[in-house]
Amino acid sequence: MGRGTFLVFEGIDASGKSTHARRVAQDRGAHFTFEPGDTALGGELRRWLLDARTSMSPVTEALLMLADRSHHVRTVIEPTLETGTAVVSDRFFASTLAYQGYGRGVDLEGLWAATQLAIEACHPDLTILLDVPLDVANERRMRDARDRFESADVDFHHRVRAGYLRIARENPDNWFVVDATGDEDEVAGVIDERLDQLPWANG
Repeated sequence: MGRGTFLVFEGIDASGKSTHARRVAQDRGAHFTFEPGDTALGGELRRWLLDARTSMSPVTEALLMLADRSHHVRTVIEPTLETGTAVVSDRFFASTLAYQGYGRGVDLEGLWAATQLAIEACHPDLTILLDVPLDVANERRMRDARDRFESADVDFHHRVRAGYLRIARENPDNWFVVDATGDEDEVAGVIDERLDQLPWANG
């Protein structure tokens, strides 16, 4: 039995990535997962990470994200892929590069070295970036002052979006950027057309 396909959805909050990741996993018979928090340990880490009342440095924030990811890879993603089942994840390592690296200013070279330690050989076959301007994202959501990331200032979110787009430009072979400003069906059509080119998509 061959290894399953690993697909990741990325994007700023309210880009629609979670909605489309869940839809694709259901439609394509894949295992849906998410970061941070889709394990018992990860759930505890997520609680600390998202709580804006808990003070932590950007480096601490990044290392907690990587601890969740390391555990996630070894207990959920890799074991599932090895059974031949496709995995669709709502966020993966690019989120840490975008949010903690470009957004918070954590050294990117060091962050990438730590990321490689956390994920080892587990790399997505394709990452789909749902891109929306910040004003569109803000129209779609209510900001939660209790959430560490949603409550961050506008400049932070601009840096995160710019970071995502830069990562995508630097990895054109395994990243696909989707203009996610359209309605859900329009965006789904663009995504599905690209997914039909993957080996598991038509099975």
